[in-house]
Amino acid sequence: MYKLFLSLIILSFLFSSCEKKQNPFEIEKQHIGLLTDSTMVKDLKKIFANDSLVKFISGDEFSGNKNNIEIFEKGGKKLLVLTPKQVLDSTSTIESIQIIDPRYKTDKGITTLSTFKDISSTYKISKINNLINSVHIIINELNASFVIDKEELPANLRFNMNIKIESTHIPDNSKIKYFFLNWYMH
Repeated sequence: MYKLFLSLIILSFLFSSCEKKQNPFEIEKQHIGLLTDSTMVKDLKKIFANDSLVKFISGDEFSGNKNNIEIFEKGGKKLLVLTPKQVLDSTSTIESIQIIDPRYKTDKGITTLSTFKDISSTYKISKINNLINSVHIIINELNASFVIDKEELPANLRFNMNIKIESTHIPDNSKIKYFFLNWYMH
């Protein structure tokens, strides 16, 4: 009995020591670092305890504006911009996250410094939207969207919003202007 008890204790120590520590810069479909799609606004101070949170408060909950929360490192470098689903509600979850810092990356290596070729060769593009000044690329597999400035496109595609832009129209070396995780569907 003593040997069995000792074996169980040793096994539990082995399993607990093998526990994977969460990478604070890892992006996946349901999380970014320690932030998940079910994290509430009130929990952000714990998750980003070593960072600074700046909330934009519009002052009028009926204005319809979203109150973004900016996350900065202690040194002042902006990391993320979070948009809660509900305005002025500490129990609200996060609707979308704009990734600013290039240290945040997907398990397949996509960051804010990636190009269109990096994205298109790594993930299946779900949809491309032709907007006024940009192209909006949606990747459902990651709950992500990427914005590329139309200045990156050939001149004949920049000004006509009626053209259906295909992935073949976007030059491989086009840079990402914005990178978002979108959790508003959950």
